[in-house]
Amino acid sequence: MSHRPQSGLAAVSDALLAMSRHLEVRDVLKTIVASARELLGAQYAALGVPDDHGGFAQFVVDGMSDAQWKAIGPLPRQHGILAAMLHDAKPERLADVREDPRFEGWPSAHPEMSDFLGLPIRDGDEVIGALFLANKQNCPKPDGGCRFTEEDEDLLALLAQHAAIALTNARLYERSRELTIAEERSRLAHELHDAVSQKLFSLRLTAQAAAALVDRDPARAKGELQQVAALAAEAADELRAAVVELRPAGLDEDGLVATLRTHVQVLDRAHSARVTFDSHGVRALPSAQEEAVLRVAQEALHNALRHSAAQAVHVTLARRGAGTVLRITDDGTGFDPRAVRRAGRHLGLVSMRDRASGVGGTLTVESAPGKGTTIEMEVPGG
Repeated sequence: MSHRPQSGLAAVSDALLAMSRHLEVRDVLKTIVASARELLGAQYAALGVPDDHGGFAQFVVDGMSDAQWKAIGPLPRQHGILAAMLHDAKPERLADVREDPRFEGWPSAHPEMSDFLGLPIRDGDEVIGALFLANKQNCPKPDGGCRFTEEDEDLLALLAQHAAIALTNARLYERSRELTIAEERSRLAHELHDAVSQKLFSLRLTAQAAAALVDRDPARAKGELQQVAALAAEAADELRAAVVELRPAGLDEDGLVATLRTHVQVLDRAHSARVTFDSHGVRALPSAQEEAVLRVAQEALHNALRHSAAQAVHVTLARRGAGTVLRITDDGTGFDPRAVRRAGRHLGLVSMRDRASGVGGTLTVESAPGKGTTIEMEVPGG
């Protein structure tokens, strides 16, 4: 039986809950490393995810400043004790890592480490990472022994099991998101081809008509050339709107509110319908939630502008209690949501609901023939 105090068990529970909250792989890795270091009282902790070329695809540390980590240099290779964790796939508990025959030294800026505890992270038979702890703090070191105990090793093994689940889920989430983005890009490319091809075809015919009229009817030729200019401007607007959708949104740099406002402004210029945006009291959300809100807004705006014949579309982002609400309302033709489901058509509603539920939110759709459409997405936080 464990002799850890109840507060230690509560800390384990908190660490496991923290890991389950994150969807981004990088966030999960940071949470695992910080939790391991805090729970076991180590000075340093690290987690490496191997690549297929003898190095690490990702390597996250805790206990060092950014300046210290940068001074150490490039990511480590899979050699020495690091390789042992990945290839032998068994725990390593050492009194002094520097005296192990597999130790191959470290860069000059690397901090000194002695007692060491390392453990592989497994997903079934596959080793998907390795956890490393060094320099157990605030406890006496037995003569010739390691400060890390067998109990520490058991606790780290428990943490590694849950880390494998959290890391696998995060990878699946990112893969799903990549596939969704690829599908959206394919859809946008198809629409871009259709829309711009039609504009360019019309432009070519109009230019040919102007050329035929320039000698015998200059006035009509002038009118045709004006139409050429108008068609060219419309094609440029279509291209600009498509490029904005294809370009990764500047959420990291600009935030959700500014990114949504810019997107709406571009759509307002590119379409005959009036597209407007308001925001009230919204604070920053976690990155996964911000991306989900942005993608739902884009899908809803696409439906309103392409399929509903709307003259006005209004987007609102606002706080509601402990959550944030995105609301897109249009005055278009509307539809019967039940009839759409029976006909096997979705208008992107399934994707939008999946995005909302994937970040702990909800999505509601209100529409009826001739009554316009309102799509509302609510997520916690903000």
